[in-house]
Amino acid sequence: MTIIPAIDIINGKCVRLTKGDYAQQKIYNENPVEVAKQFADAGLERLHIVDLDGAKAGKIINLSVLEAIASATGLVIDFGGGIKNINDVASIFNAGASMATIGSLAVKHPELLEEWLMEFGAGRFLIGADVLDGKIKISGWLEDGGIDIFSFIGKMIGLGVTNIFCTDISKDGAMEGPSVDLYKQIMEQHPEINLIASGGVTTMDDVKELKAIGCSGAIIGKAIYEGNITLEQLLDIN
Repeated sequence: MTIIPAIDIINGKCVRLTKGDYAQQKIYNENPVEVAKQFADAGLERLHIVDLDGAKAGKIINLSVLEAIASATGLVIDFGGGIKNINDVASIFNAGASMATIGSLAVKHPELLEEWLMEFGAGRFLIGADVLDGKIKISGWLEDGGIDIFSFIGKMIGLGVTNIFCTDISKDGAMEGPSVDLYKQIMEQHPEINLIASGGVTTMDDVKELKAIGCSGAIIGKAIYEGNITLEQLLDIN
């Protein structure tokens, strides 16, 4: 299982939100590049960057942070937040991202996503499914996406996408453990996808359980920053 540490960016700083609430943000480091270097120096290979400013503004805001991290480390980076058109996708790849993370747009405008998949290849996209009570939420978790998680994943598979991460909004940043039962259900219905767990990972036991049920990866943020899980412990899983 691949461990993917997360860096969420607001005003160029490394922060974490609780349950996606911008009013509940905590700054962990003024310099995200320092944080990324710590991950790379520890031997981790992946990084999940979310431009929270971009997600809110509907356009990429922190491209320079991506460039700085990509040039300072050899991490394989997926980047999301504010990607709206094919030029945005090209710009993040040019800035050093290996994959584009797409969430709400995949729900609202699957025809656009299909164009991008044709242009760049499905392997360069990581689709984010944000879920509350089994339903997809979009636009910063504020709107109902009008589709359930299983149908949404089925649509993505139809487009050729296999890299999907699922966040249970009720768990994100709450340090209460991940949605193991939900992930089991997803993998039972869609065994062909590479499912990455996101949200709620709090302890190494959580990580081991996600590996045991067959998740291909886990995105971990707050548990690392709060010291619940050390980078050394994570290397034993990778």
